[in-house]
Amino acid sequence: MFATPAYAQSAGGAAAGIGSFIPLILIFAIMYFLLIRPQQKKLKEHKAMVEALRRGDQVVTQGGLIGKVSKVKDDGELEVEIADGVKVRVVRSTIAQVLSKTDPAT
Repeated sequence: MFATPAYAQSAGGAAAGIGSFIPLILIFAIMYFLLIRPQQKKLKEHKAMVEALRRGDQVVTQGGLIGKVSKVKDDGELEVEIADGVKVRVVRSTIAQVLSKTDPAT
């Protein structure tokens, strides 16, 4: 007998369809352009830098060691001279920065 207006209204939430997914799609697009894409670009640049290392390049490792590349090995390692006669083996991917490049031999 007592019908309130809330019961008399129809349920319109299910009829929204794709309109409810638009904010989710926009959030994903923003996250892609602000976070994912720049990180992939930075990773690609780092990989190119590491693969271009040669003997004589002065490098900085992620641990903070500064040294000169004395030998480039094929199995993903470098031999870096950090002092006179002191050589350490370093994994290629741990090179953080190349301070100075050597000129290619002609």
